[in-house]
Parts: sequence; structure tokens; C-alpha cells
Amino acid sequence: MRVEPAEIADVLIIQPRVFADERGFFLESYNRRAFREETGIDVEFVQDNHSRSAQNVLRGLHYQIRQPQGKLVRVTVGEIWDVAVDLRARSPAFGKWVAFALDAASARCVWIPPGFAHGFLVLSEAAEVQYKTTDYYAPEHERTLLWNDPALGIPWPLRGEPVLAEKDRKGAPLAAAERFA
Repeated sequence: MRVEPAEIADVLIIQPRVFADERGFFLESYNRRAFREETGIDVEFVQDNHSRSAQNVLRGLHYQIRQPQGKLVRVTVGEIWDVAVDLRARSPAFGKWVAFALDAASARCVWIPPGFAHGFLVLSEAAEVQYKTTDYYAPEHERTLLWNDPALGIPWPLRGEPVLAEKDRKGAPLAAAERFA
């Protein structure tokens, strides 16, 4: 695997080795030892999530104020625009965001450490996103950062109005959002 830091260095872009031939392809989507050796991060993933969304669905920006989750995100069908926002109060990158296109064809994935809000926009007709988390989902601790807060200035590559869940419409702006110590 090849690992590159994003503009916020704690967020990592990971390109696994893909072995392809006329039969198709094989890739190792996660190997704890290789992940630790290449990133210097030793985490235990406790939950795998899988979502399917239609084009122009925007999910996020979600985080858990207690039981924060590190996420290893990859796309298995389609393409998304993936966003991570640093909500660590003591971070020099607090309130800054990074974004990348992730798609099934490239097999590229991203490590988003605990302390970040995360969301994505589906660019293809549909997309399936799978991600591992370092802590369990806890709805009582889930928070939503407003996806279109002008203070963030995220230039979502939208085609018209996004399709949003009610909780995503009512997200908190950065100025009012709970943050990580």
C-alpha cells in the first residue's frame, strides 16, 4: 500500500495494491499489520458500515462527541466526494476541511482520525460506501455539523439541490458545534 498525508496531515490517503488480470482483480482492503507499519497507527476497528446512496445524496457532516470514531472509508460502487472537517479544538487545523474524490475503480481509501466530522456527496448514479470505525455507533452522542456553513466554505460539487436527511438540514454551524478537547 502507498500512504500519503492529506492537506491536514492526520488524514491519510491510502492506495492499496491492486492485482488485476483478465479474470478481474484482487486487493487487500485492510491488513492491520500493514496499516500499522505504513501509517504508524495501530487501531482496532470494531464496526463495519455499508451504505448505498443515489446520485446527489449528501450525507453529513457527522461525528460523535463521545465515543469518537476513526474511520477507514472506501467506495465499492460508484464515486463520491468525501469530506473531513477538523473539530479538534487544540488543532492548528481546527475548522479546516479536506476533500477527495473516492471511487470504486481506483480502490483508494481514506483514514479519518477521531476528532473529525465526516460526510460525502454521491457523484455517480449510485454509490456504495464501506467504512470501518474504531468505536461503536452511539446515537445519543451523534452530532451533525452544517454541511453548507459559510464559515467552512466547502465547495460541494452539486448538481442542483442535494438530497438530505432531516438531521443534515438542521446541522449546527461551526461556531455553535460541539468540539473535541
